[in-house]
Amino acid sequence: MVRKKIVIVGGGYVGFEVAKELDAHADVTLIEQREAFVMPPAAIRAIVDTTLLDQIILPYDHLLTEGQVVRGRAVSISQSDVTLENGAVYPADVIVVATGSSYAAPFKPAGQSIDDFRQASAQVSAQLTEAKSVAIVGAGAVGTELAGEIASAHPSKDVTLISSDDRLFPMYPARLGDQLKRKLEHLGVSIVFGQKAQDLQSVDMPFNGSVALADGRVISADLVFPVIGSKPQSKLLEALPGVAFGPSGRVKTDRWMRPAGLSNVFVAGDIADLGDGMTIVAISRQTPWLVKTLKRVLGGGPVEEQKAYTPWKLPPILVPLGPVVGNSWLFLTVGDWITRKMKGSALFIPKYRKAFGLSGDKK
Repeated sequence: MVRKKIVIVGGGYVGFEVAKELDAHADVTLIEQREAFVMPPAAIRAIVDTTLLDQIILPYDHLLTEGQVVRGRAVSISQSDVTLENGAVYPADVIVVATGSSYAAPFKPAGQSIDDFRQASAQVSAQLTEAKSVAIVGAGAVGTELAGEIASAHPSKDVTLISSDDRLFPMYPARLGDQLKRKLEHLGVSIVFGQKAQDLQSVDMPFNGSVALADGRVISADLVFPVIGSKPQSKLLEALPGVAFGPSGRVKTDRWMRPAGLSNVFVAGDIADLGDGMTIVAISRQTPWLVKTLKRVLGGGPVEEQKAYTPWKLPPILVPLGPVVGNSWLFLTVGDWITRKMKGSALFIPKYRKAFGLSGDKK
């Protein structure tokens, strides 16, 4: 029996897991520009612990046992194939586009080069070592974790976290933000609420200088981290007829993760406007649904007969403030021990190294 072909564009958290789960059920081709996967949450701690870099850069060589990982950049897709920049065409019965998002350096690779990512991380780490004062613009998950990591590893540094909101994580019950605020302040972090930064020197990489706030205050720092959110990488879908985008640039879909008018193309992860946030935990609900649905579709079941996708009402979130303390929302607010056990201690590094077939796991 000839197995159906599935082409997955993007080897991030959704793409690589869907490829791995379907490897035994279809003829899988995973298309990815980079030679290795990088774990963004662990990249935050790698700034204060450079020994982690080798642990969080995971080559795709041993990800699949039957399918293939093709290094290249997809430039167009249709209902039946994906075309790469080098002209290669990969026919498909099903296509999944999970091209992810970009983020400020050095938390995600800015381009195709893993060496460039290594250099950027090492450079920022060296700048941080020399800095006496640090300002972090943006108090989402990355900014809050970064403040905690720096304050935990470098307690003598002056760390300021700047939030445009009136409290941390305002979408969640107040207890979560209140406890994180108290723990950050106990670590020595100063928090500025309700202020937007004006005219930042850079929005995609750390810089030396000052941050002007909306109320006229100026915060000077030896190193400023702009961490003001992810940007969906959805350009590949712009040329497809009927595809619509939300205000943030995410792709609108039907109830089965398909852009309008495309019966066998699915979008997932940060580029998909499904009601989930652009965090790893927020999109974690999508992967098992997509795997289950695609198994049935590959077996001949119509998509519309499958249960439609429903997003989190309020997704879980894990916020370690270094390796020891933190808080999380797991449908109720939990504290240091659970946050440490679930994420803070090992940052999921052993789990993902095992998924990529790598030895020498971090204990």
